[in-house]
Amino acid sequence: MAKINEIIEQIKGLTVVEVSELVKALEEEFGVSAAAPTMVAAAPVAAAGAAAEASAGGDAKAAYNVVLKGVKPDGSKVGVIKAVKEITGLGLSEAKELVESAPKAVKENVAADDAKEMQKKLEEAGAEIELA
Repeated sequence: MAKINEIIEQIKGLTVVEVSELVKALEEEFGVSAAAPTMVAAAPVAAAGAAAEASAGGDAKAAYNVVLKGVKPDGSKVGVIKAVKEITGLGLSEAKELVESAPKAVKENVAADDAKEMQKKLEEAGAEIELA
């Protein structure tokens, strides 16, 4: 158990991008997928949320994923990197890596107002954004 706690402490020190890379490396190494159990568990929750939304009669979503589609042809890549860095709290190199790996989620499960604010800030910086 001491080894596991030590590994957990090391993971706590990683950035979000580094954790993502770690997950990918573990999936490749062991031939497994970390997403499969999550998707199975999320399906009933998503169905319940859709049912609740339908019964409420509203089309508005409670939470959005802010997805960076890329940098506009006339946009500033540096400006987009700075905006991503500010929104996510990532370091400069991690923000640059996120921008260069688009399309990619910048933030997930964000309240509607916050998502629209992030979308505006990123689009002003020159990014193409999708709220999913």
